[in-house]
Amino acid sequence: MRDYRQCSMWLSQYPGELAPRPALPGPLQVDVAIVGGGLTGLWTAYYLKKADSGIRVAVIESDIAGFGGSGRNGGWCSSLFATSKETIAKRAGRGAAVATQRAMWETVDEIGGVIAAEGIDAHWHKGGMLEAADNAAQLERVRAEVECEQSWGATEEDCRLLSAEEARRRIDIDGCVGALYTPHCACVDPARLTRGLAEVVERLGVTIYEQTPALAITPGYVVTRAGLVHADVVVRATEAFTSSLAGHRRDYVPIYSLMVCTEPLLPDAWDQIGWEGRETFTDGRHLIIYAMRTEDGRIAFGGRGAPYHFGSQTSDDYDRDARVFGLLRASLAKLFPSLSETALTHHWGGAVAASRDWWSSVGLDRATGLAWAGGYLGDGVATTNLAGRTLADLIAGADSEIVRLPWVNHHSRPWEPEPVRWLGVNATLASLRAADMEEARTGRPSRLARLTQKIIGQ
Repeated sequence: MRDYRQCSMWLSQYPGELAPRPALPGPLQVDVAIVGGGLTGLWTAYYLKKADSGIRVAVIESDIAGFGGSGRNGGWCSSLFATSKETIAKRAGRGAAVATQRAMWETVDEIGGVIAAEGIDAHWHKGGMLEAADNAAQLERVRAEVECEQSWGATEEDCRLLSAEEARRRIDIDGCVGALYTPHCACVDPARLTRGLAEVVERLGVTIYEQTPALAITPGYVVTRAGLVHADVVVRATEAFTSSLAGHRRDYVPIYSLMVCTEPLLPDAWDQIGWEGRETFTDGRHLIIYAMRTEDGRIAFGGRGAPYHFGSQTSDDYDRDARVFGLLRASLAKLFPSLSETALTHHWGGAVAASRDWWSSVGLDRATGLAWAGGYLGDGVATTNLAGRTLADLIAGADSEIVRLPWVNHHSRPWEPEPVRWLGVNATLASLRAADMEEARTGRPSRLARLTQKIIGQ
């Protein structure tokens, strides 16, 4: 049997049982079948049962709940939405863009409320998010981001620019010249959240069948080796693993994001670094990094840069890349020189899903009974909750504010066929890496980055 504790630091420290639940024993009939036992599927099941205790819901999971990105991510419960407000406004108007942002702010607090109400021990802490700048080009971008957010209605309480001194009083980042701060973000242990939520939905009457891969999804059915699962509504909640389903190879590309984690730091180290507010942390580079201070005093640190694999393949082998782990260690040491000799106790990774137009989406086709959610591009811990509430309302036919948000029933065009897809995605990663190196050297915004973002449609 797979050792699930090797999948991430979070799963390695999970205090409960990780043995798989029983697999689907044979054909099944339910009202709603959910394919995917991550946060999207579990939140959907939770809100369906909260709204109607009699509805029959089953979750079909190929491994265990939390095996995918839900149990491996950076621990950010963030109000970031993958699609920019400018892009949303072009399609649906300014009001829709503002409504989406406010829904995400509310979602962070909704998750904290459910964690408290259901007694999930997920190490939740709402300390906000700090986006630092360590060169002039990054500072220009961070300042523009603050001005942009405030032009969309954010107040100083929602998003503000910090001086270098103010930022370093929060986290003593070497070379920091300023930062953006927003309170609309929390840190959480994602494995504890996902596994705890799975236990909650089971108590509500949902059955989770693990070790049961879905081979295909069709109107009214989930095809598995154990038999057909018949349902009035079938929800596809498979995120980066969607490409393994028949007919969905080009819906998303799985982009690998890798992480490392330090040993627990001594009090003297924390006295030097600060980070008492346990803000989540990133900086203004193009090739994203992200970090958090864990409940037990570690730094969990991750970033992009791992290659995209031909044919949208996913594999356990891609979760570890010595070159990327080395880059992460170097980045961590540059930000916090005092940690250059600190031991890294865990190395892991996983894939996030990107749609061709960088839109997250959620929807239900009433004619076929097929529903879906995904394409979170790494911002899924909170967005999955909004997706679950939205799917529950769509399935119930509720006319709520969230079912009128512009990501509902959005359809992205498919990715290009191979080898164009492989060439394009990896060229984009290389261009963004080169842009960061150029900006660090010159201190000026990179034209290459602007050109790359224009080409890919961001």
